[in-house]
Amino acid sequence: MSEFLDILTHGRRFKAAVKELSVEDLKDVAVKLEKIITEKEKQAEEESAVMAERNAKIEEIRQQMEAVGLSIDDLGAVAAKPAPKKRAPRPPKYKIEVNGETITWTGQGRTPTVFKNELDKGRSLDEFLIKA
Repeated sequence: MSEFLDILTHGRRFKAAVKELSVEDLKDVAVKLEKIITEKEKQAEEESAVMAERNAKIEEIRQQMEAVGLSIDDLGAVAAKPAPKKRAPRPPKYKIEVNGETITWTGQGRTPTVFKNELDKGRSLDEFLIKA
């Protein structure tokens, strides 16, 4: 939560934050807050109506399916195929030890800095190859 919301939702902190405002300014803030509250309530009512309409359509379709003898399981054969499985991570192809820490790299993507530094010093990438 932002600091503004912390102050706005905490009674004493809010009172301290607005103590220098005039009564006119406070009334103006109250009017603005009331407008926001009214808009939020209207939005919540609209969302509730949309959900009620959606649920009514779902119930209508469920009743139609029941009337013709279909079940949800029957639709499973027509449903879209599931997303492909995530592949297993690639095994490391290169390994280097720096300050007692072992760094590995698959050989794909950006070259890690420790490998790049060693290559710049004239070493070959084959020197870091993990032998199977």
